Amino acid sequence: MSPRVVLASASPRRRELLASLGIPFEVVPANIVESPLPREAADTYVLRLASTKALVVAQKIPDAWVLGFDTEVELDGQILGKPLTAAHALSMLQGLSAREHRVYTGVCLASNARILDAFAVQSRVTFKALSQDVIRRYVASGEPLDKAGGYGAQGEGRRLVERIEGSLSNVIGLPLDEVTALLQRHGLLRPSSSSVLGE
Repeated sequence: MSPRVVLASASPRRRELLASLGIPFEVVPANIVESPLPREAADTYVLRLASTKALVVAQKIPDAWVLGFDTEVELDGQILGKPLTAAHALSMLQGLSAREHRVYTGVCLASNARILDAFAVQSRVTFKALSQDVIRRYVASGEPLDKAGGYGAQGEGRRLVERIEGSLSNVIGLPLDEVTALLQRHGLLRPSSSSVLGE
């Protein structure tokens, strides 16, 4: 019998990335309040949220292995979050134009109401110099409104990116190499395949 793996996220992007590992899993969103503490660093913030999400769901489903994630964009020490309006998205993208920023994803594995493993992964992303017309057309597409930093690297937002240093899947919301290693460390994935142990 396969271990019961639960993804504590409603993100379709994370669902697709985790599914690519060939792991059977359930989706149970944590639905927590997401807000950084005063002067909280981005890597600390994503780790706190990922851990909180995983623990909330692990407390509800004691026999499960719960994966929690949180992804944020940081520019000049500021956590950008998701834009609240089209005007907010426009302002975010203007700030990112021709600049390098960091994307952090917090990863947490919890079971039986305790954290088994938790870490943060960082990627560096550099944007092209964007014209106002390009930014306006992208914002009008609606894609930026549910994305940290106001863009989706897996969608049309990829056209805004000049280069990525580090994991692309981390920028999308689930760092595949690191999550694969995590699952292998805890005996949930065979090192030589994308199959869950116990099948």
